[in-house]
Amino acid sequence: MGTAIVNGILLTPDEQFSGQSVIVEGGRITRIGPVGLVEAQSNTIDARGFYVIPGLIDLHVHGANGFDTMDATPEAIDGMGHFLAQHGVTSYLPTTVTASAEATLAAIQNISAMSNPSDGAGPLGIHLEGPYLNHDYCGAQPHQYLRPADIKEYKLWLDNGQIRLITVAPEVEGVLDLIKAGNETGIEFAAGHSAASYEQMQLAIEHGLHQVTHTFNGMPPLHHRSPGVLGAALSDNRLRCQIIADGVHVHPAVVKVLVKSKGIDGTILISDGMRATGLQDGYYALGDQPVHVRDGVARTQAGGLAGSTLTLDQALRNIMHFADLSFKEALPMATRVPAIAMNWEGRKGVIAPNADADLVIMDDRYQVRLTMVGGRVVYSNL
Repeated sequence: MGTAIVNGILLTPDEQFSGQSVIVEGGRITRIGPVGLVEAQSNTIDARGFYVIPGLIDLHVHGANGFDTMDATPEAIDGMGHFLAQHGVTSYLPTTVTASAEATLAAIQNISAMSNPSDGAGPLGIHLEGPYLNHDYCGAQPHQYLRPADIKEYKLWLDNGQIRLITVAPEVEGVLDLIKAGNETGIEFAAGHSAASYEQMQLAIEHGLHQVTHTFNGMPPLHHRSPGVLGAALSDNRLRCQIIADGVHVHPAVVKVLVKSKGIDGTILISDGMRATGLQDGYYALGDQPVHVRDGVARTQAGGLAGSTLTLDQALRNIMHFADLSFKEALPMATRVPAIAMNWEGRKGVIAPNADADLVIMDDRYQVRLTMVGGRVVYSNL
């Protein structure tokens, strides 16, 4: 006996259906079909004519609601997951900042030690942002911890088995060897905080780099004779581009340029959220770096941007406005596309038989009304 979600507008996300029920049993979606399927189910959720969509996936989020991945505690991951679920995120990659070897390893080990996170979005591993980044484009990454890629260090990370995505600067010494080694264990790589040349980007792609971290931020601007990271990002179909669609990190018109250049299937919405996400303005930290949040914008003491206070549901609403997209057109960038980029297709980011029962109900203003993770309702405001 399972759960039936009825009376919703179903977005798979690529197709739209009305008059269809989603049947959930044992943490999976078992069937999609006419309303009559609900008769044998022990529990029914009335979607009230709202949208039923796949759970959102955030591949790049440092923290939220006072918690940070670098806290390296189960309470931090649980706290982040609980908050993210309220904003429609069902799966995410807790993301580190550049730090000492000891602090980085502690954050990784914290994820691997968690066997049963509390009610909320589920961490699917970890995203290492750094420490193998370019000094000149490190942004809010603490420059004192930046270093060349060292096999003695990163072998411990790879052996842990919890790393899913690593942001690197391809031009940094030893990074190409890391990409090759990581690919052999199923790890994905993104170029970020980098001044790599176009040629260095091509070499990194050939080694197995498939994404670009917060495109336009942490890299030189596009130059017509020296295309660099951004030129490769915009022109090479082998790369998918993450974007922070808060209207601060990237002007809305440029967000639209990215979507027009890469298409829906080449664009990944991320939050890059930090500890202050969901909280009021004030003084916080990103890793061990002081950050001042004013009018919802997080900046370092030097004035540089330091992550965001964006949530992924707001990013979805924003990009609809910025790029003149319908909800159906924008939704894959926060569901199916990140799932494909991380090799989770068929399991995450879709509503289909045998997919994980990670589902969200959004109202006609695209506000989250219910979040289900693995078949369990973890947030409801229906």
